Amino acid sequence: MPILLVVTPIEHIAGVAEKLTSAFETTVTPDPTLEDLTGQLEQADAIYTNPNKSRLPIDSALFDRAPRLKIVATASTGLLHIDVVEARRRGIDVVSLTSEYATIERISSTAEHALALTLAALRHIPDAAADVMAGNWDYERFIGRQMDMLTVGVVGYGRLGKKYARYTDAIGARVLVCDPAYTRESCIFPMADLPTLMAESDIVSLHVHATPENFGLVDHALLERAKPSLLLVNTSRGEVVDEASVVRFLRAHPAAMLATDVLTDELTHKWDSPLLALARSGGQVLVTPHIGGMTTEAQEIAYHRTADMLIERFAERSAIKSPAAADARQRD
Repeated sequence: MPILLVVTPIEHIAGVAEKLTSAFETTVTPDPTLEDLTGQLEQADAIYTNPNKSRLPIDSALFDRAPRLKIVATASTGLLHIDVVEARRRGIDVVSLTSEYATIERISSTAEHALALTLAALRHIPDAAADVMAGNWDYERFIGRQMDMLTVGVVGYGRLGKKYARYTDAIGARVLVCDPAYTRESCIFPMADLPTLMAESDIVSLHVHATPENFGLVDHALLERAKPSLLLVNTSRGEVVDEASVVRFLRAHPAAMLATDVLTDELTHKWDSPLLALARSGGQVLVTPHIGGMTTEAQEIAYHRTADMLIERFAERSAIKSPAAADARQRD
């Protein structure tokens, strides 16, 4: 049987391990470093991963140690943890959920988490709960804001942006949308360019892909247009904000807040993030450990579909390399 290395926890997801072991000789090493896989990568035909809990970049350093590697499968839509260009240069397939629209449409967890972060920040819930545990019972430090009196700017109106916009609209907020892929006729909410949206919104929630054109999308120039009480919510990727600019903005505006589920360069440098440093020193930053998609339901949907795709792709590659299969195709 071909050899599969699973480098993310899967034992808690019913049926995934059994599905993978039906097609591969499978070794599960949750959250390894590259050195932890010494002696295993050399024999690996495939890798199954997820970026939410991983210290293992899937890059040239790994590929150099895995001469037999044919497929990398990731139970995610994001691909920042994989050097896709280098993988393809070496003839290694990358299987992901990026274009699996029917599958990911069933997953609302990240949009729900964006709403949870929004409400938690607006109402200072983490700090208020911690204060009660410290023996206090005083609301004055934790006076929040009422969402149905606020304007919510949604940046990116794809699958998750649409869901978040609907959630906040249902609560009663005024919703603005910025997404160049849509027109005023094709979006049910009012649209604005990004500078206008930033200037008019009390809450700005990011739902964009971490593509090069979106890196540093929220920068000093954009934040200069923001309200001094802005709540910025990020459940997309850390790279879409310029962290240093956000820190400067927050320090200059004590009423502003950031609620984020992601940090820049999470695999290798998250502990160096200036946002994390600011979160430790005060109440303006709320950080969760990239748990947006980490619900029981979302994991079952995503991990099973990725396992199916991996098995299907490996079978396709094996058939292509089979002389008998090639002869059959030529006869057809």
